[in-house]
Amino acid sequence: MHDGTERSAASGSPRARRSAVVEPPPLPLSFYDRPADVVAREMLGALIVSEVGGRRVAGEIVETEAYTGPDDEASHAHSRFGRTERNDPMFGRAGTAYVYLIYGMHWCINVVTGEEDFPAAVLIRAARPVEGIELARERRPGRPDDELMRGPGNLARALAIDRAQNRGLVSGPPLWFAPGAPIPDSDVVAGPRIGIKRAVDAPLRFWVRGSIWVSGKR
Repeated sequence: MHDGTERSAASGSPRARRSAVVEPPPLPLSFYDRPADVVAREMLGALIVSEVGGRRVAGEIVETEAYTGPDDEASHAHSRFGRTERNDPMFGRAGTAYVYLIYGMHWCINVVTGEEDFPAAVLIRAARPVEGIELARERRPGRPDDELMRGPGNLARALAIDRAQNRGLVSGPPLWFAPGAPIPDSDVVAGPRIGIKRAVDAPLRFWVRGSIWVSGKR
């Protein structure tokens, strides 16, 4: 892994280096216009790319969770809540970022899926750093590399994601998803979601089998 910079031979100062890892254009918004569980599975191996603050950090997604709509009792947009100020982005168009705060201190990044006004989304739980690792280390001081983007709050901190990205489309800077290496079905596990009290048995968490970057059971 590298930090996404190289030094000028003339001055020795760092300059941005465009990495082939994150060079493909963003995934089309049509990618997200499908059921949340389908999108959650297919986001494994994709890249999450942040240029928040003008510096690039990217990770390969290894763990996601699907929240499938108003009948999903674990969702912020379950029918018992209705449409609220907090969950309103989930009713937006496919490809909208839904960023919320947990425990009063950790931001989490989701992407809205499916039809507009049908509240469903995919939570990005963990990623493997592939670019900008030195900056991710600065943002997560004292943490080993395999913990930099392990867990949704840690991932958002490493990528400098916060409320400012809420409601934006993930179709380009400062935050987007890009195609990555497809993960074969044989390397994907589906199981219960983490940290919820309702619909606990639904197999809507997807992760890469055996990955050290995954936040929960591997």
